[in-house]
Amino acid sequence: MNTTRDQVLQLGQRWAEAEQRGDTATLDALTTDDFTLVGPLGFVLNKPAWLARYRGGGLVTFSLVWDETTVRDYGDTAVVVGRHTQRAEYQGRPADGSFRATHIAVHRGGKWLLAGLHLSPIAQQGV
Repeated sequence: MNTTRDQVLQLGQRWAEAEQRGDTATLDALTTDDFTLVGPLGFVLNKPAWLARYRGGGLVTFSLVWDETTVRDYGDTAVVVGRHTQRAEYQGRPADGSFRATHIAVHRGGKWLLAGLHLSPIAQQGV
């Protein structure tokens, strides 16, 4: 059985794989036209700006793990909270980290698409 949970987790896996490849065509296809990323430092990127980081080679993701997920199903919308752990570089500088991530997925045209991602750094224990 392919439940909403299964479908949005598969979407998240395809997203993570496409980010690691820098595959802007797949990232574009997996997201809504009004996709928005809220980055771990509070910056906000619309879809064209988000994709441009890959097209220009500014962001390179060496590894990306999307785990510890919980899915809340609201019909044509699903919210997934999980952990996003990456090893990456942005403009030649390390962009490694572990983030609490919220994915917002919407069901449109018979498929699930990412409408938004919000990343928050996970504080080290004792902080």
